[in-house]
Amino acid sequence: MELCIFGAGRIGNIHARCLHQNPRTRLRYVVDTHQPAAEALAAECGAQVVDTETALNDPAIRAVVIASSTDTHADLIERAAKAGKAIFCEKPIDLGLERAKECAAVVREQNAICALGFNRRFDPQFSALKAAVSGGQIGDLEILTITSRDPSPPPAGYIGKSGGMFRDMMIHDLDMARWIMGEEPVEVFATSSCLVDPAIAAAGDVDTALVTMKTESGKLCQISNSRRAVYGYDQRIEAFGSLGMLQARNMNENNLVLTNSNGSSGSKPLAFFLERYADAYRIELESFVDCILGRGELLANENDGVRALELAEGVIESSKTGRAVAV
Repeated sequence: MELCIFGAGRIGNIHARCLHQNPRTRLRYVVDTHQPAAEALAAECGAQVVDTETALNDPAIRAVVIASSTDTHADLIERAAKAGKAIFCEKPIDLGLERAKECAAVVREQNAICALGFNRRFDPQFSALKAAVSGGQIGDLEILTITSRDPSPPPAGYIGKSGGMFRDMMIHDLDMARWIMGEEPVEVFATSSCLVDPAIAAAGDVDTALVTMKTESGKLCQISNSRRAVYGYDQRIEAFGSLGMLQARNMNENNLVLTNSNGSSGSKPLAFFLERYADAYRIELESFVDCILGRGELLANENDGVRALELAEGVIESSKTGRAVAV
């Protein structure tokens, strides 16, 4: 199966290498406005650097992977859908909710396959936790706790382009909450601060946040986000229910534990998302190929992208007003 990738940056490199190593796929084209990056990635993967028109007009291209900057996502999704291509796009669809809804409507009109890059749904630990919750191993789910903390903050210049903590970072956790609870949150409450980097506050964003959500049936979720965890990339989920509790803990650099007269100590969590979610990135593209071949269903689609953005907008409003917000 021949594919094209838009975007030769950090996440584009991850997806391109997954496609290059997959015996079922061939990366034929790389499209990026930064020519040196495009040429380097194309050379590594045996691909060709072309423009958008060439890639979308080639009937040999069955699918596209959109890993370019967020402000290009919606337009590329629409153009690819109208060109009859299957689509995999990184989150979010757009930073604006209405634009994201318009884009999702085009996807539905074209009856296109459109997978959204909520890679954490494909993480083996988190998918095992989801299966156990759905299988009733802890009875009725009552409280879901999601911890997501980066090892260090991004450059302040990244904030404006990314959409900020809630649209860029927490959107993964908002999606995980919907997926694991199996119900839509109907109310959100958020409180936030800037405790890590004053430059982030100057850019109009926050770097520390707590969010609680409630579903129609009363299930509760709490999300803890920080742009700084000095011990590594902190990614944990706890599901508490009427019959017990499930925990997906951090993945550490190794499983060694030293015990001596000073006590016990172990290794730190993996350094960042590239290492922590390496398996998830590979599995999500395998799943995307399966869906194109009619051998599976999308685990996250354009509608999930819209809903996560709706929740992010509710969280932003609550953070600004100090009041719970119906969503």
